Amino acid sequence: MTISAVYQQINHSARFEWGYDGVRALAPVSDLVVIIDVLSFTTCVDIVLSREGVVFPYRFKDASAADYASEKNALLAGKRSEPISLSPARLALLETNSRIVLPSPNGATCSFIAKDSHCEVIAACLRNASAVARYIRERGGIVTVIAAGERWSDGSLRPSFEDMLAAGAILSQLGAFELSPEAKSAAAVFESCKGELAQMVAACSSGQELLAAGYEDDIQLATELDSSLIIPVLDKHGAFVNRSTSPRI
Repeated sequence: MTISAVYQQINHSARFEWGYDGVRALAPVSDLVVIIDVLSFTTCVDIVLSREGVVFPYRFKDASAADYASEKNALLAGKRSEPISLSPARLALLETNSRIVLPSPNGATCSFIAKDSHCEVIAACLRNASAVARYIRERGGIVTVIAAGERWSDGSLRPSFEDMLAAGAILSQLGAFELSPEAKSAAAVFESCKGELAQMVAACSSGQELLAAGYEDDIQLATELDSSLIIPVLDKHGAFVNRSTSPRI
């Protein structure tokens, strides 16, 4: 076994990893890649799609993002205090059928990296965990769940509790798959915390950061487990669109 194969969890059909490097290592050997960024990119994707919109992920929060939004005939999300931003609560007030470009250094960037491997890319969060798990069971194949995590001030990965929790919410429902040890650990975290999920997310580092900034509503929306049937899949145009055939909750 090569060194690279060691990190690809190749003996297992359901895998779990973190961040950019996790995507680069596992996406090329996966049929489906699930990106998780609970606070807040993938929760925002779920919210926009629940309002019959589409989301274009974008890697950079710079001048090129405005050009990209113009190219896609979409609105560009700005700072969290602005009407259109990486705030689930603000996006819940959007007009229906909106086209949004969401720049994000975590979930959006992981999505961008994953699509280059030509696998199916899905955005998941706590809100649509069971819906995504059902979709994975129906599709079959090799699935990798990526916790996007957050960033330290030097740009390095900060593993985030809330992303591992959502990963576990999905992986714990993949009984027919062979879970890697990494995947089993995420599932175990979810099983041990699911009875106090909202409280745990609010108490973790990412939750405390949002609470201190006054975004309690974002945490509430992000922790509404299985409140959504949306299946956000990245299409050939670079947009997350809803592939669910189920009625909305």
